[in-house]
Amino acid sequence: MKAVIPAAGLGTRFLPATKAQPKEMLPLIDKPAIQFVIEEAVHSGIDDILIITGRGKRAIEDHFDKSFELEEILKEKDKKDLLKQIQEITDLADIHYIRQREATGLGNAIYYAKKHVGKEPFAVLLGDDIIFGRKPCTQQLIDIYDKYRSSVVAVNQIDMSMIQSYGVIKGRCVADSIYAIDNLIEKPKPDDAPSNLGIIGRYVLTPEIFDAIKKTPKGKGGEIQLTDALNTLNMEQIMYAYDFEGVRYDLGNKLEYVKATIAYSLQREEFREDILKYLKDILK
Repeated sequence: MKAVIPAAGLGTRFLPATKAQPKEMLPLIDKPAIQFVIEEAVHSGIDDILIITGRGKRAIEDHFDKSFELEEILKEKDKKDLLKQIQEITDLADIHYIRQREATGLGNAIYYAKKHVGKEPFAVLLGDDIIFGRKPCTQQLIDIYDKYRSSVVAVNQIDMSMIQSYGVIKGRCVADSIYAIDNLIEKPKPDDAPSNLGIIGRYVLTPEIFDAIKKTPKGKGGEIQLTDALNTLNMEQIMYAYDFEGVRYDLGNKLEYVKATIAYSLQREEFREDILKYLKDILK
């Protein structure tokens, strides 16, 4: 299975930090956000990844490319651990790039992957969603796909005060945390939301999604919304939603970014005790 990572957004919610660097390169401590996403795909058994980029995203390509000069300097200084780390980044997967020429929505960005994906099912991971859990979220979706042989989207229970920031599903529970989708609504008002199950930035899609995107007119914001294309696909074949296990952080949200940084620091042995002590001191 191949993975597609849309990473063409401008990152306006994080200006001025994103004025001269991609939002996907904002780090949690010492690791760029998009590296977490690619590692999730790799840990889910995927080694062929297409990143949809835009203008000003060259830093993403450079990060996953080989850096001969840096490697030579680290060798000369005998910094073996750092050398190993940057070589592992280069060797993570076969990573390809294509540029979205016009910012006309997530659906349009994914359509750029049509030639690369071909007639196979593929995973989609949004570049600014990070998910921590025992089992990679993408692997969970692949397992559901293998069982039902149909497109599946990740969902989580969202507080209704935030629901209008999400695509929302209306569905019927068919198994533990698995829903057959009846309808999807993009960013509904709380009173219009059919449930509190918001779509999170992980999908496993059949290649028929490309025809559905082609049929989809521009929606909210003058963009081709992936949620609208999924509705079109859902008219032709059954689709599923899975309320996955794990904790998701939206790194397009500043507060979520801070929370993700703290959560990741607590996973790191060299920081855990000091961070816990610092937080306890603040609470005092």
